[in-house]
Amino acid sequence: MTFNPDAAAKVGSGIFGLPHSRDESLIILLPVPFDATTSYGHGTANGPAAISQASMQVDLYDRRYGRIYERGIFLEPEEPQIRELSQQARALAEPLIEAGGAEPADHAAVAQIDAAGDKVNRYTYEHTRHVLERGKLPGLIGGDHSTPFGAIRACAEHVAGRGGQLGILHLDAHLDFREAYEGFRWSHASIMYNVLTQIPQVARIVSAGIRDFGEGEMDFGIEQGKRAVTYYDLDWAERLHGGEAFADLAREAIDHLPQDVYVSFDIDALEPALCPNTGTPVPGGFTFHQALIMLDLLRQSGKRVVGFDLVEVSPGEGSSEWDANVGARLLYKMCGIATAR
Repeated sequence: MTFNPDAAAKVGSGIFGLPHSRDESLIILLPVPFDATTSYGHGTANGPAAISQASMQVDLYDRRYGRIYERGIFLEPEEPQIRELSQQARALAEPLIEAGGAEPADHAAVAQIDAAGDKVNRYTYEHTRHVLERGKLPGLIGGDHSTPFGAIRACAEHVAGRGGQLGILHLDAHLDFREAYEGFRWSHASIMYNVLTQIPQVARIVSAGIRDFGEGEMDFGIEQGKRAVTYYDLDWAERLHGGEAFADLAREAIDHLPQDVYVSFDIDALEPALCPNTGTPVPGGFTFHQALIMLDLLRQSGKRVVGFDLVEVSPGEGSSEWDANVGARLLYKMCGIATAR
């Protein structure tokens, strides 16, 4: 049957109600239902499934990017072993988190939690590498913010293999520069620290929306020099109140990035009204429109998006699907900016 993008999603269809197979799709999305180390709220492991369900209500025509769906978007099935790993590691991590972090006597439990993170990293790395080798565009749906490390590594190696350098546009409320937060090497709060210290092919991280961080994180970013460029949320708010245009601020940030870009979008970069159930909501942040403007300006810049992730979406409890609703629409826009020219 001919696909009708204006019709209701069919039972059994793929993400966004699409009919595409993996081979027919340019964009391959990987769900990673893992959130072992979330240190405040919990439930982001359910984010990928909730986003997929909410995506069935997203209208598919986009005035800026046209028929995004025609490029093909395929969501891989969840890997049961990843969810099982998350549950096992979470059971070990939870009492340590409640106690304020691991102590030396907890080394055996911490080793098991870190080993679970290693397995997730290998899984996301191998999948992303395979997607890139086939000339397709990888996207990752978390899970907590630890989950894209392997995907970032694969994208960085891919870009370096053709003589380029990878930049990361990091949209987040948090710097994520903590070393082994609460004792966990692969903590959700350590993702960008791990990237900077373990993936040398990443030339620069440009962070925006930042409004919650430790002094040590700020100092670590300063020590990185030009490799870590940080835009603090309050500074942008002051500049906006002073009469500057948001688009000019966004262009300034994007100009720091090299030609090849990976977009890492933690949903808590948005104002909390848009993601009330995310693990660590923080007052302030981007409006939905500001986030879309920034992503569109990345497209307009002529830089190439080689991969992306959307993490920390938590559907919460009960029947509320607001977080997933916002996440699904943001994900579709990210598919648009990554493939539009």
